Amino acid sequence: MQSCFWRRILVSIAVFFLAGSIWVMHSPPALAYDNPELLPNTFTPVVDLAKSLPILQEEKLVKDLEQFEADTGWKLRVLTQYDRTPGRAVIKYWGLDDKSILLVADSRGGNILSFSVGDAVYELLPRTFWIELQTRFGNLYFVREQGEDQAILQALESVKGCLLKGGCNVVPGLPREQWILTLITSVIGGVICGFAAQPREKGQIFAWQWALIFSPLWGILFLAFGIGPVVTRTSDWLPLVRNISGFLIGVLVAYLSPVFSRSSSSNEL
Repeated sequence: MQSCFWRRILVSIAVFFLAGSIWVMHSPPALAYDNPELLPNTFTPVVDLAKSLPILQEEKLVKDLEQFEADTGWKLRVLTQYDRTPGRAVIKYWGLDDKSILLVADSRGGNILSFSVGDAVYELLPRTFWIELQTRFGNLYFVREQGEDQAILQALESVKGCLLKGGCNVVPGLPREQWILTLITSVIGGVICGFAAQPREKGQIFAWQWALIFSPLWGILFLAFGIGPVVTRTSDWLPLVRNISGFLIGVLVAYLSPVFSRSSSSNEL
């Protein structure tokens, strides 16, 4: 027992010294992660340390952001980084305040985009807007298909458009993947409604009582998840018509499913 005790002590000491040596070996590079010398000497609203933007694209973006600030007073800033970052030095460099929006693109994580937003911005664009903006344009699938530059540019265009409109609760535009999800929920809501409305008594055509009982379930699927995301993100009527049609088809198929099952059983006989 005593030898086992001392063995544990020696193992703990060895692990402690190993962790300490690793920390000492990696501490000098970690100090370089907060380096104001990475910032350019001249002012620019875009600091592309990771070279995510082509030169001509970066020059055009700089002009657009400067013109947007001159017209509206909102400060939009872009920082791309990979292995090194200027850290909090950007606050002084750019003079970030309550009307500032900082987009940071870093491809080392699962989502390349993150945002630092001033307090005045939240009055027009709530926190849920920034979460949706990050997940839509910063995810790995979008970056793989469109590129890091398009993730940055399209996110900025969404922000600029919402600021010019006086604010947004959701990110404008309805991506195809999101519309397909709303269509699926609309169809499922219709299927639930159709099953609930099947007649359960002789002479009954439509069991509206059961459809009403299940209305919180199919109503949430159809209205909240099927129609709501469409009407709040786009004025295009085509996705709305398709979702309503999907709901009605789901209702019809589920409602008539007993008829189909009876006809198939009679054919077998």
